[in-house]
Amino acid sequence: MSYDISQLRKFVTPEIIFGAGARKTVANYASTFGAKRVLLVSDSGVQAAGWLADVEQSLADQDIDYVLFTQVSANPRVEEVMHGAEVYRAAGCNVIVAVGGGSPMDCAKAIGIVVAHDRHILTFEGVDTIRAPIPPLIMVPTTAGTSADVSQFVIISNQQEKVKFSIISKAVVPDVSLIDPETTSTMDPFLSACTGVDALVHAIEAFVSTGSGPMTDAHALEAMRLINGNLVQMIQNPQDIALREQIMLGSLQAGLAFSNAILGAVHAMSHSLGGFLDLPHGLCNAILVEHVVAFNYASAPDRFKVVAQTLGIDTRGLTTPQIRQRLVQHLIDLKKAVGFEQTLAMHGVSTSDLPMLSVHAMHDPCILTNPRESSLKDVEVVYAEAL
Repeated sequence: MSYDISQLRKFVTPEIIFGAGARKTVANYASTFGAKRVLLVSDSGVQAAGWLADVEQSLADQDIDYVLFTQVSANPRVEEVMHGAEVYRAAGCNVIVAVGGGSPMDCAKAIGIVVAHDRHILTFEGVDTIRAPIPPLIMVPTTAGTSADVSQFVIISNQQEKVKFSIISKAVVPDVSLIDPETTSTMDPFLSACTGVDALVHAIEAFVSTGSGPMTDAHALEAMRLINGNLVQMIQNPQDIALREQIMLGSLQAGLAFSNAILGAVHAMSHSLGGFLDLPHGLCNAILVEHVVAFNYASAPDRFKVVAQTLGIDTRGLTTPQIRQRLVQHLIDLKKAVGFEQTLAMHGVSTSDLPMLSVHAMHDPCILTNPRESSLKDVEVVYAEAL
């Protein structure tokens, strides 16, 4: 019996514990992995918000030793990864716990890669480059958007070259993700908007990706529904834990979708932009999303119609160009409602930067699953529209 290998789909996920207070169970899982000493990766903002203290207390209560590593930038850097690996080795750690947004979680994953192979992190760029099992990874996300706690992505900033690079491998899917909506209550409105838009873009790109399938579609559509229906209200009512739970759940669903279906041109271009300007990832996505959707629409009109319907757009009686316009306008309106009206030019990008940005975007693995095959000139044109 013959089969079409292009139709096969894999689906990887960590063990997930979801709900208020999940962060306080860290030690239970660390002990399961035989933790002798934990490398606890975070950043100063999370530490100041108090979420690290609960995790430290959990470890202390079960007499699990740990060493703290908080020297992580908003876009984790090559040097920070290598420093973290040195700390891990020097302290004799055997388990890694990350508490924070995408930055500490990506840094923690990258540290795991380095200590498992004893090689520089720059040598792992690309897809399926990891050959040795990395230390057990336990993640406690404190933002609702990046989904690094469930994904097979690692994004690191190489500031010497002013680029971000991607490592994609099921080897970096965390072992356990402790998803606690309470931890997002200290996010300011800007961070809430950045991460929320990031999660929505994850869901949209996963649904129209050439790597999508029935398992990822269900998660992507539910993520769109949850984020579209709750993000504006959550930012307006930051202490409403029920709304935060809905957005955290949406972020989780989006993460499960994109980790397995991969992404598209928004993320390829956003990674290039974020590496160049050292801007928040969600902000880069927000600047680019409607321009990429408009560019891609004709290559997957049926899929984008479902996206539009899921975001609450009544498509009855509308032509394909009309649906496209309604969807693009909906994304613009949603961005405005959460405070995003920025352009590339407002961040100092000029037309002379676009060729370089486009070259880096074309080298990003996310471009490979974009629904519309993109040339260097195509990417440059979309960047120009976002100026």
